[in-house]
Amino acid sequence: MKITRYGSLVGVAMVATLTLTACGSDNTPAAGSSTGTSSIACKTGSIKASGSSAQKNAMAAWITAYQTACPGATIEYSPSGSGAGIADFTKGQVAFAGSDSALKPEEQGPADARCKTGKAINIPMVVGPIAVAYNLSGVSKLVLTPSVLAKIFSNQITKWDDAAITALNPGVTLPSATIAQFHRSDSSGTSDNFTKYLTAASGGAWTFDHSKDWTAPGGQGAKGSDGVAAALKTTPNSIGYIEYSFTKEGGLGVAQIDNGGGAVTLSPETAAKALEAATIKGTGNDLALTLDYATKDPGAYPIVLVTYEITCEKGLTGADLDVTKSFLTYTSSDAGQGILTGLGYGPLPASLAVKVRASVAAIS
Repeated sequence: MKITRYGSLVGVAMVATLTLTACGSDNTPAAGSSTGTSSIACKTGSIKASGSSAQKNAMAAWITAYQTACPGATIEYSPSGSGAGIADFTKGQVAFAGSDSALKPEEQGPADARCKTGKAINIPMVVGPIAVAYNLSGVSKLVLTPSVLAKIFSNQITKWDDAAITALNPGVTLPSATIAQFHRSDSSGTSDNFTKYLTAASGGAWTFDHSKDWTAPGGQGAKGSDGVAAALKTTPNSIGYIEYSFTKEGGLGVAQIDNGGGAVTLSPETAAKALEAATIKGTGNDLALTLDYATKDPGAYPIVLVTYEITCEKGLTGADLDVTKSFLTYTSSDAGQGILTGLGYGPLPASLAVKVRASVAAIS
């Protein structure tokens, strides 16, 4: 992927509420040559971080690898949601926050004030497409458009056999059942990105603008991407939006999305193609991106997010400075990014990774 400021972005193949610590999981790689942990410049001390639940699985793997290589360090990450993470960071309660949206103008000032001697910067670290996941018995393929999605999630379409859905899915038997729609109950960057997509691509069918906090009527809320995934798995005739890595456990269908260029199946490659029109809107070491959610490029899966680690360019002290810089140096390295593919995420493209590493190196 090639990233330029206000230029083009050329795609490449992308490939609990409890605190996450060094506990392993079936998806967590052991430290060693596969994770490149032998080259980590270890620091000692303890830090806390919080925020995006979309990157929960990535953080779990990274923390396990880092702490195995660096037993003198402890990193606790709470997947409390992007809004909560930014609030924790602004209050000085965490060394960095994970957010699926870059800092908004009204958030930038308080975040800068927390840093005291520098500004808060957005550092892209995890590429994660947003899946429109569903639980429909006997339905293995489902095509949806942004306007139909907007009407489902704003409670205008309430039945699975609504004419607007059946017209997109000839030959598919859809139940005459009420749609059980799930959205995030917590302040969430995934919600912000999903509603940005609906705002940009639905042709006016979505009238609620975009927000980290869900404002449309109807539906049921669940906390975190993992909470929405769990609700979908246990609720027949349901639909919701979750970060793609949370579909990896199986049991959920993933809708194909047609933005106007044909129905597109979600995959690392199709999600990467959607990033071709993205630009870097930040300045200096701030790498906030602008994504083109309304792309009609054939083969481009349009609903994507980038999770940022938000921290101080200058202003951290003690273990917050040492461990944060060391840890983010690892997560942005080829080794750290290399473990993401098997977790349902995409690694940073090479050209963006160079900028991310320079941004991390500037932390002081």
